[in-house]
Amino acid sequence: MIDHLSIQCADIGASLSFYDGVLATLSAGRVMDFGDVVGYGREGKPDFWVGPNVAGGENRENHIAFVADDRAGVDAFFEAAVALGAPVLNEPRMWPEYHENYYGAFVRDPDGNNVEAVCHLPA
Repeated sequence: MIDHLSIQCADIGASLSFYDGVLATLSAGRVMDFGDVVGYGREGKPDFWVGPNVAGGENRENHIAFVADDRAGVDAFFEAAVALGAPVLNEPRMWPEYHENYYGAFVRDPDGNNVEAVCHLPA
């Protein structure tokens, strides 16, 4: 349903470092790079864009959930995020209130956004 998503960041260098690290664990990376605006994705298609805050004002919290191919991917995402200094919102675990196979982990990116890796597949 969503073709792509773009967020604006206060410290573009910190955000690019964060997303380079965590998205690599999900087999995604930079597929378009215009210096301070970067498109991340798989197989050449940018699905997630990161750029500087050009709108001004305070950043509002966004919730961004990235698909992991398996539960190990969720764990790797979480470990990479923590190693990059991301504040932990929720460690990897099952979330049966969402559905029986929902396995996810939640952290904050450098701008305070709620960033998740999730796997919907059974173990």
